[in-house]
Amino acid sequence: MDLQKDEVLDRLAEHGNVAQFVALRPSANGLKQTYSRIRGHEPNATFASAAYAVGALLMLSRSGMVNVRSYAPHDPRSREFVYGLRSVDDAVAATKRLASQGLHLLVNETIDVSDGGVSGVVQSGMIEFAPDDTPRCVEKPGVASLPFEVGVDLLTLVYGFRPELVSRVGLRTEFSIHPIQQGWRSTHTLLWEQEEGVPGDTASAQQWPNRFSRHIGDKAYGLLMAHLAGLPVPRTLVIPRRVAPFWFGRPTGSAEVWTRTCPFKPHPGLYTTVKGWTDPYALLGKEDPSGDLLASTLRQDGVPARYSGAAIVQANGNLAIEGLAGEGDLFMLGSRNAEELPAAVLADVRDTFSLLEDRFGSVRFEWVHDGERAWIVQLHLGATNSSRTEIVPGEAECWTDFPIEEGLEKLRALLKTLPADGGVRVIGQVGLTSHIADVLRRAGFPARVPANA
Repeated sequence: MDLQKDEVLDRLAEHGNVAQFVALRPSANGLKQTYSRIRGHEPNATFASAAYAVGALLMLSRSGMVNVRSYAPHDPRSREFVYGLRSVDDAVAATKRLASQGLHLLVNETIDVSDGGVSGVVQSGMIEFAPDDTPRCVEKPGVASLPFEVGVDLLTLVYGFRPELVSRVGLRTEFSIHPIQQGWRSTHTLLWEQEEGVPGDTASAQQWPNRFSRHIGDKAYGLLMAHLAGLPVPRTLVIPRRVAPFWFGRPTGSAEVWTRTCPFKPHPGLYTTVKGWTDPYALLGKEDPSGDLLASTLRQDGVPARYSGAAIVQANGNLAIEGLAGEGDLFMLGSRNAEELPAAVLADVRDTFSLLEDRFGSVRFEWVHDGERAWIVQLHLGATNSSRTEIVPGEAECWTDFPIEEGLEKLRALLKTLPADGGVRVIGQVGLTSHIADVLRRAGFPARVPANA
C-alpha cells in the first residue's frame, strides 16, 4: 500500500531538512499524534496533547506562525490548507474541525517564501525555480530552467552556500532554499516532497528574462550564464535589492572599475553606466526611487579596452560583429560609428559566439577585447530579424526620419508618439548591434536604413 503523507514526510526527515511539523490523525479519543520533527526534541517526540505539540511548534517557528494541511488517507491530493495561524487555540480549532471530516493533518511552521530565496523542483537532471513562490511555481510561466549542475552552481554563487540537493534518474524533489537557516535541521535547504519512479528524459529550456533573472537583474543573470559556461567575464560584484551582494567572474588585471545599473528586464542604454565607482545606493535612489525598475547595481572590473563592440545574429542567420578601437560605450549609444576591426579580434569574437551558441543557441552579446581575449560584458538570448537595410522589417503608411545624432532619449520620445501604422527611417550610420537598433527592435515599428543614409 502507498505511504501516507505523514509517513512520506517522516522518511524524508530521516535524511534531509524539512519544515518543523507535527502529524495528527483522528481517533476515538480526539487527535492522535503520529510523527513530529521539532528542534530541541527527539525525532517523533510524543507530546501530551495536540495543543502542547502545536505550542512547541509555534514557539520555535521563526515566523511565529503555523499552517494546517489536510488530506484524506492514501489520497495524494491535499484538501483544505489553512495558512498563517498565530495562536495555539486557532491552530487546534482548525485541526479538530478538519479531523471531524475524517481528514488527516500536518501542522508545520510557516516558511516565508518571500525572504529572497527560491522554491522549485529537481527532476531528471534538471532544476527549475523561482522566487516568491512555493515549489508549485514550476506549473507557472517564467521559472528558471537549467541543467542540474549549472543551476546548483548558479544558486551557490548567488547565495553563498551549496543547496543540499541531489539529482538522479527517476527522483523528483520539491525544495526551497533560504538566506536564513530554517527547519528541523536548521540549514538553508528545505525538502517538501520526494517521489520515486518519475519518468526521465526531461530537458531544461534555458530562457531569460525569467522570474529569477528579474530577481537579481537581467544583466547580472546573463553574465552569470556566460561565466558558468566558462567564458571570460570581468570580475563582478552584484549589489541586489533583495539578495546579499555576491561575486563572480575573473580578474581582468585592471584596477579601474565600472558601475552599472541592472534593470529587472532589458532597457538598452536607458539607465546609468559610468566608468569609476559611484555610490550604488544613491544611484538606485536617484534613478529608481520606487524600486520598480532596477533590481541591482554592478561593480565590474574594467577591461583594458583595445577594441570594443557587440555581436548579433541577423535575419539571414549570419553573425554581425561591429565595434571600434578603445571603449565602446559611445558606439553602443550611436554617437560613434563602427570601424574596421583586426582579423584576430574578429576571430576571437566568432570563437566566443560559437561557444555560446553551443550552450544557448543564438545569442547577442557585448564584448571588450584586451589584445589577448574577448571579454563578455553583456549577454542576451536570441537572434534578430535585422539586416543592413532593415533593422525591423515591415511596411508602414507613414515614415518618420530619425537622425541618429539626436540620441536615444529623442528616439524613445519619438517612438511614444508614433502612430500604429508608422515607421522609422534611420538617417546616419547606425550599427545593427547598437542600443539604437536594439530600442527599435523592442519597439516593433518598421525601421529602415535608406541606402544613402
